[in-house]
Amino acid sequence: MAVVIRLQRTGKRTQPQYRVVAAEKRSAVGSQAKEVLGTFNPCVKESEQIKLDLERVNHWVKVGAIPSKTVASLIKKASK
Repeated sequence: MAVVIRLQRTGKRTQPQYRVVAAEKRSAVGSQAKEVLGTFNPCVKESEQIKLDLERVNHWVKVGAIPSKTVASLIKKASK
């Protein structure tokens, strides 16, 4: 099956937080992921929003995982 790198929502109703996860493409959004690669918190300062393990992200991309559009932009921001 295909693996994708996508966001998984956590947190409260008015305080969203997201996990960046590697998961099967056909699995439900809230289901268990293969690996948690980092976090994204849009409610804090911009310098503290994104925390990613770029080594693991690169590993999954080399294996064939496809990042979503949003995750691709987060990876680009985190690598700067």
